[in-house]
Amino acid sequence: EVTTVRVQDPRVQNEGSWNSYVDYKIFLHTNSKAFTAKTSCVRRRYREFVWLKRQLQKNAGLVPVPELPGKSTFFVGSTDEFIEKRRQGLQQFLEKVVQNVVLLSDSRLHLFLQSQLSVPEIEACVQGQGPQTVTEAILHYAMSNCGWAQEEESRS
Repeated sequence: EVTTVRVQDPRVQNEGSWNSYVDYKIFLHTNSKAFTAKTSCVRRRYREFVWLKRQLQKNAGLVPVPELPGKSTFFVGSTDEFIEKRRQGLQQFLEKVVQNVVLLSDSRLHLFLQSQLSVPEIEACVQGQGPQTVTEAILHYAMSNCGWAQEEESRS
């Protein structure tokens, strides 16, 4: 079984405003039975990764969850350099997470990687309070071609 996860295409959102942030494209390609959709493409920001790590840690018990790159308020060097370092760190984090059987069993991880649901929507879905089951949410996103539309858009 092969699972390839790539964190790429960092984009600054709301540039120039006090609430600007960077989000990253997460591209997943797999033949693993653990995943509902075999390919997906979503955009996530750093604080969503922080949330995911916390949730994985809560549910994994004694299984160590990989570290995230640090959140720097004081960074020496160029912004591009910082964003690239963070991108690499986020990719390493996800690569380690998807190789871990215990972490792979967490449905929050699957919704994080394979749907564009927000953090509160993921929580609601996992707790059975959303309009769809976890599988339905992932399939709905996969069928809507959002992932492919974003993929194509970034190529052109």
